Amino acid sequence: MLLISCPNCGSRDETEFHYGGQAHVAYPENPSALNDREWAEFLFYRDNTKGAFAERWLHSTGCRQWFNMLRDTVTYEIQAVYPMGSPRPDTPGPAPESGTASTAADSTTTGTAAPKISGTSISGTSTSSTSTTAPEGATK
Repeated sequence: MLLISCPNCGSRDETEFHYGGQAHVAYPENPSALNDREWAEFLFYRDNTKGAFAERWLHSTGCRQWFNMLRDTVTYEIQAVYPMGSPRPDTPGPAPESGTASTAADSTTTGTAAPKISGTSISGTSTSSTSTTAPEGATK
């Protein structure tokens, strides 16, 4: 769970906020001059960066105000919170890279592999040796 610092209300739980998409997407100067493809790109095409990413957030159950947040999409670390209309702050560290999610075998939402369960049993008592055969009475 994220702890988000609202610029108006202070730190609150992420359940009080709603994600509003990528920040700093400029509205077209002459929308009536856009063709269908250009409208589709404006409405639906967004960056998919790995690393620092500027996002819009709404404090929906608090002050109901929009603000921008600079958040690392890999570690979920919040690097900066700043008001709407302000320029994106400089990002510390390496530049973000575009890409897709990891498909590695140990890639989970927590970043670690599944816990080891050796030495445990159904009855709750630990066993010192592991057995590959089914317990007595079990069916195959």
